[in-house]
Amino acid sequence: MTNRVKIFSIICLLTTTITFAQKKWTLEECIVYAEENNLSLAQFELDYENSSLEKLDAIGNFLPSLNASMSTSGNTGLALDPTTNTLVSKTILSAGGDLSASMTIFDGLRNQNRLRRAQMSQLASQYRLDNLKDDIRLAVANAYLQILSSKEAFNVVQAQLMISMQDLERSKALNTSGVVPLGDVLEIEAQVASQEQQLVNAANNVLISKIGLAQLLQITDYDNFDVADTIVEITESDILNHSPKEIYNKALAFRSDIKLAEVNVDIAKKDLDIAKGSRSPSIGAFINYNTRYSDQNFDPLTGDLISLREQLYSNDGISYGARMSIPIFNRFSVQNSVKRSEINVLKSKLQLNQQKLDLESNVNQAYADVEGNYKSFVAAEKALKARQTAFIYSKERFDVGLMNAFDFSQAQSRVDNAQAEYIRSKYNYIFKLKVLEYYYGLPLSMD
Repeated sequence: MTNRVKIFSIICLLTTTITFAQKKWTLEECIVYAEENNLSLAQFELDYENSSLEKLDAIGNFLPSLNASMSTSGNTGLALDPTTNTLVSKTILSAGGDLSASMTIFDGLRNQNRLRRAQMSQLASQYRLDNLKDDIRLAVANAYLQILSSKEAFNVVQAQLMISMQDLERSKALNTSGVVPLGDVLEIEAQVASQEQQLVNAANNVLISKIGLAQLLQITDYDNFDVADTIVEITESDILNHSPKEIYNKALAFRSDIKLAEVNVDIAKKDLDIAKGSRSPSIGAFINYNTRYSDQNFDPLTGDLISLREQLYSNDGISYGARMSIPIFNRFSVQNSVKRSEINVLKSKLQLNQQKLDLESNVNQAYADVEGNYKSFVAAEKALKARQTAFIYSKERFDVGLMNAFDFSQAQSRVDNAQAEYIRSKYNYIFKLKVLEYYYGLPLSMD
């Protein structure tokens, strides 16, 4: 098998490994799948369910409590008959039942504040979940673009290798006819070997980037996972027509991390109201029904044991009333609780301000990244075109014997480096642009 056939087999094998897949995922499909299957999101969704239970607990505090109890006991010797309240000196079997209800009427508005706090806590859980989704969407977009970048780099190396293979065959023919020295042939063979290694590395980069995205999606079938072969072009974006201040102000209105910080301030304030409510008296009402039975309760006229039904009916009673608890001194616990809540309000406000500062900084950084990476991309594009033009000139000279193989391979290397820098700067710019657009509220897509 000739070297050319071997190289062609390698290319076909690597190309088949990279392109074969049962399904080609779009960016939008990857994002949706990640939101439905990411383990961290699943944990946060459970936290949201817990916050719903907290709200149900708060609603339950407004309802009365109702409890029932039953008991039976036996005594031998001197004992109190519960039905006659007299002491008897014999074996006695007694039973009793109780049904009680109680309700809080006023507790310094703490129940109302707990309900409002539970509602805020549920909203905070939703914002926390949405914020994690934002982070996952950006991570998926970054991993997706990394695959496209690796694929494009692979295709470039593959195309360059095919050209070098053709140059090698031509050089061998020219060497046979005595036009090109053997040293030039060996130089091009070394270049082909180097590009074969680059091709293997490029294929590995594609595989590694695919595994990275698959892991974000909780997909373990790496062999059959691939993304759509999207051709990414640099298009005009309207985002830079908006100032960083405009983007920041719009982000303030919908960013989940900002809304979460704002709700945390409200929760801290409500905790302060609950703590202050402990200073107020609490008022409650209760009602209790009870009845008793004894096997020593006889009818004085007939001497017969009074039946269970008659005893429960005749020995029953109802008690009811209200109670008030007035806090006077609780070892500074109420005072300290209020003070801690006041400190937490200040801390949550500082956290909100810090979140806003971080957002403004991130927006400004993303804006500067877009401008800087676009300039880098334009420069890389110009450099690539210049290197390609120079390479065409070098190839023409090499084909007619006016340039040796070493200088020709150097020209090829300069094109390779320019192509790699072009791809790197291109996808860096695209990702930074997607981040900035996301801050402005635009959805993540490859359109």
